Amino acid sequence: MERALGIDFGEVRIGLAISDGLGLFARPLETIHVTETEPLARIAAVVRAHDIRIVVLGLPLRLDGSEGTATRKVRTFARELAPVLPEGVSIMESDERLSTVTAREKRAESAGKRRGKGEPPPIDQVAAAVILQDYLDARRPPEPWPEEEP
Repeated sequence: MERALGIDFGEVRIGLAISDGLGLFARPLETIHVTETEPLARIAAVVRAHDIRIVVLGLPLRLDGSEGTATRKVRTFARELAPVLPEGVSIMESDERLSTVTAREKRAESAGKRRGKGEPPPIDQVAAAVILQDYLDARRPPEPWPEEEP
């Protein structure tokens, strides 16, 4: 599987997460502060530096599955991002409903385990990791049921 980049889009901050080389696990990577860094150029640089083949954008659907203003902003961002990415890089969408809630839970959980290891990653990065991990898990073939012993 190709290496993938997860993106939690925001108008102020954009969280990035990256998969391992096997496409099994996502980990937080960095946060882009939109007022300090041009996000399209930074994402393109990250894609090149890590030989990313798939970019997964979190799609903020409403709880009922409908699309709203935030969804349109993400799709506009995807259209702006596509031309700056290297040839052959695919942009995928992944339903991100409740990803921030899950990210807060994971961040709080990891904070309790991190004694002496510094601060946990920012919430934007953790949300990007949740989005990417959901995508990776959905692509993984299901494991077969174990055979029953006689």
